Amino acid sequence: MILQSIVFNQQIGNGLIMMVLGMGIVFLFLTILVFSTKIISKIVTKMEKKSTDVPNSKATQSLNHSTSAQEAEIAAAIAVAYDKAK
Repeated sequence: MILQSIVFNQQIGNGLIMMVLGMGIVFLFLTILVFSTKIISKIVTKMEKKSTDVPNSKATQSLNHSTSAQEAEIAAAIAVAYDKAK
């Protein structure tokens, strides 16, 4: 009886140690993930500012024009589908 109680207490202790260890590892991983995300965000923001300094070329302007034409076609298709759905 006493031996079973000692074994049970050891198992509970080992379980608590494993729980705390697992929670610590998850906390450490999430902390590293948050800081790495912040660092990458700062790097991307700096790179984005550098890329916006480049003036628009004719290719970019024609791409923007074709994109707006495609958006207009999509908007018209949505309007037609919406009217038919009523």
